[in-house]
Amino acid sequence: MSDENAPAMDYDAHEQTYEGFINFSKVGTIACLNIVLLLILFGFGGTTAVVFGWLMLIATIVSSGIGLALGASGWIPPTVVFVLTGILAILTV
Repeated sequence: MSDENAPAMDYDAHEQTYEGFINFSKVGTIACLNIVLLLILFGFGGTTAVVFGWLMLIATIVSSGIGLALGASGWIPPTVVFVLTGILAILTV
């Protein structure tokens, strides 16, 4: 009985939800990796590393928000911050 009354699946909404999930997964993974680098800066670096760590933490939060708003190419801003954090970790630790 319920098969006759069930509405058709909304494939457009399904595709949008899936793309949003994939984008969130990419941005979230890169942000987590960046936080691991920041923990290295905070744990093993000196005063300069801690200052850069706080700046890069703020940059991570901002770039993750921008990345979530961009959509499919949203992984690019957090990746740029991740690369910069990696360079700073190499130079200061």
